[in-house]
Amino acid sequence: MVTSMTGFGRAKAESDLFSVNVEIKTVNHRFCEMNIRMPRQLLKIEDRLKKKLSQYIRRGRVEVYVSLEGEGSVTRKVHVDWKLLDEYSQIINQVHEKYNVEGIVTLQDLLSRSELLHIEESEIGNDELEKLVLEATEEAANLLKQMRLAEGDELKKDLLAILSQLEFNVIELQKFAPLVVQSYKERLTKRMEEFVNGQLDETRILTEVAVFADKADISEEITRLKSHIQQFLHTLQSMEPIGRKLDFIVQEMNREANTIGSKANDSNIAKQVVDIKSLLEKLKEQVQNIE
Repeated sequence: MVTSMTGFGRAKAESDLFSVNVEIKTVNHRFCEMNIRMPRQLLKIEDRLKKKLSQYIRRGRVEVYVSLEGEGSVTRKVHVDWKLLDEYSQIINQVHEKYNVEGIVTLQDLLSRSELLHIEESEIGNDELEKLVLEATEEAANLLKQMRLAEGDELKKDLLAILSQLEFNVIELQKFAPLVVQSYKERLTKRMEEFVNGQLDETRILTEVAVFADKADISEEITRLKSHIQQFLHTLQSMEPIGRKLDFIVQEMNREANTIGSKANDSNIAKQVVDIKSLLEKLKEQVQNIE
């Protein structure tokens, strides 16, 4: 099964007191890396969230955003600095008595002073809230998985198209391979005729051709390329994460293509190798997106 590493899922869960929003975003990454951002009172369930997410995500960089709304999410408490308020009151009375200053200091004037009175908010958490967070996370993860699978289907179509063209190029390579030795034999015979005025040493020619044929033989590389293509196709059907394995297979294909390019001294084969390496580069780019 081909699953993309990129995707997005959003879900919301509500109760009479709470409203929880969860957003999950994933992008390409060599391993599975999770980063969860959420209110402090939910930090104790971070490991549970990661465990749940790991059921849906095996590879990729995961960004999770949990937001919390509702009156039930905080408690508020009024704090008054009574000692300081007493001192304020005493000073006001002393100023009135000493300087006979007219004016009225109201209760509102005093309570508006932030150093005298402030409201402290405390975040709270409970079983109901944690249940809502886990529910929203699971729903968002399901939506994310659906998106990753849908994109994975498109990736698979592209991969199969590239592999089909790759198979064609390998077959063409196989056609040209025997002609390389025959062409070398003809060139060698012509050069020797020029040097010895038609008196050819057939044994020497056959020996030279045999040495060249051994060096230029690409049959093993072609066989391995075909095998790798079949392994790639077989791996696409696996239900497990396949990205790393596919990446390894593409590396092995590149190794065989490079070997063929260095062995075969022929323009037709060189052209096929260039085309094959171009296709392998496309494969590699697509494989980087697969879980």
